[in-house]
Amino acid sequence: MAHPLTDWNTGLFDCCEDTSTCCYGFWCCPCLACTVSGKFGENRCLPLCDMLSPAITAACGLPLCVPPAALALRVGIRHRYGIKGSLCKDIASSCFCEWCSWCQMQRELKFRKKNTVVVVNMQPPPIMNVPGYQPSAGFMAQPGVRY
Repeated sequence: MAHPLTDWNTGLFDCCEDTSTCCYGFWCCPCLACTVSGKFGENRCLPLCDMLSPAITAACGLPLCVPPAALALRVGIRHRYGIKGSLCKDIASSCFCEWCSWCQMQRELKFRKKNTVVVVNMQPPPIMNVPGYQPSAGFMAQPGVRY
């Protein structure tokens, strides 16, 4: 059963929702990007590709306007948490509002971490695993398993 898609917890330009994240992103966007990457479970240095790849590709004569790490993490977060959107919107956000995109991803990860649900299986164990249980006559056990 598929869960319905949700919206981002905050909008792209909702910096006032969490001023500490946006101030951190404004003063040190590379630090924020590396933090987001680490919180998502990726290598913390991954966003450095966004800073180095335009220079490397330009040196080879290839223009690059889409920051690969920002785009990949944005798509990954959307897919992991079932957030509405499209690749086209992710490209636009990553290209034209990269800092705001990193801030939005940070706010989303903070929200998801705070609202994590833990599911505990409360069912009793099968009766065959209860210590002292003696199987009834005619019960076939695996060779070498003692009851």
